Amino acid sequence: MILRSTGSTGIRSTSTLLALPLIGALALGACSTGPSGADAGSTGDNAGSTSDGAGSTAGGAAGSEDTGEFPVTVDHAFGETTIESDPQRVVTVGWTDHEIMAALGEVPVGAVKITWGGNAEGSTDWFDEAVRELGQDPADITRYDESDGIPVDEIAAMEPDLIIGTNSGISQEDYDKLSAIAPTVAYPEQPWSTPWRDSVELVGEAIGRPDQASEAIADTEAAFEATKEAHPELEGTSFAWGWFTPTDTSTVGLYTVTDLRPQFLTELGMVNSPLVEELSTDGAFSANVSAEQADTIDADVFIFYTEGDFGAEQVLAEPLLSQIPALQSGAYVASSDQQAALGMSSPTPLSIPVALETFIPDVAEAAKTAQEAGR
Repeated sequence: MILRSTGSTGIRSTSTLLALPLIGALALGACSTGPSGADAGSTGDNAGSTSDGAGSTAGGAAGSEDTGEFPVTVDHAFGETTIESDPQRVVTVGWTDHEIMAALGEVPVGAVKITWGGNAEGSTDWFDEAVRELGQDPADITRYDESDGIPVDEIAAMEPDLIIGTNSGISQEDYDKLSAIAPTVAYPEQPWSTPWRDSVELVGEAIGRPDQASEAIADTEAAFEATKEAHPELEGTSFAWGWFTPTDTSTVGLYTVTDLRPQFLTELGMVNSPLVEELSTDGAFSANVSAEQADTIDADVFIFYTEGDFGAEQVLAEPLLSQIPALQSGAYVASSDQQAALGMSSPTPLSIPVALETFIPDVAEAAKTAQEAGR
């Protein structure tokens, strides 16, 4: 085996992939270097208020009869936020919160433009389909670019009555500005590292859909269990997930246990390599290993991104990088399909089934190769 690229897999019909997590809902890296929010006692200036636009619809609410009780107070890294009444105009500032809302039967009025792994509209196919299933048009959702920071004025112009960023990189300064616009819910502990279950629970609590959140979690866990049963070779197989910089092959980047990608794989029974565990002591999302120490990346399976002309063949041609044991045994996944990988880096009840069907079979094949090689 020379190359196993997820680029050949593609995104299959999302109707089937979305069915499991949407049963409850419809019947019903890039990382930030910002602070995690040490001032846990602070709250936003407007934490208990709603905006003037609260009377308008949220672009696709599934019915107030399904909402929980208000007011509700949500704890997060920057303190606590009280939401006085059922929010009608929600803007999300994380890469997953809008998808979680759709999985729970609600549609935001504004969301981050997905610039890595997104479709031509800055969204994802599975989110767009879920929105249409809710009777709404994805084009009606305002997509904003936060590559240069949170565009506070643009968000204010949407007149939100709630802002959600459970999987975001907002800083204390960002939070204070956003809270002056509308009640704002941030991540529970560290930026960009909120486990998908925690995000689902927080979003469900904030928008008054705790029961739908519980159902979405149960359905998604069932999807994980079904995949584990289908691929028993994943159990106990060690892995490392890395990347290379084409213009500088002197280092190997590795995602640590803090990152959501490794967390996804451990849910399937895989285990982080000892080296990754060793490098995960400071809470950082990633760590670099010198190419001269590539042979110390002691993982049964190695997963890495490819980009442009720098593919698996180029990596294998590098004298030092090619010493990674899993590359030598052929037990690797070279991911060229950003959309397929997005469901791993930003998992939600909508994207997880896509990743389980389009990405994990390649990982399972690599695990089989490792076992055959006696690793």
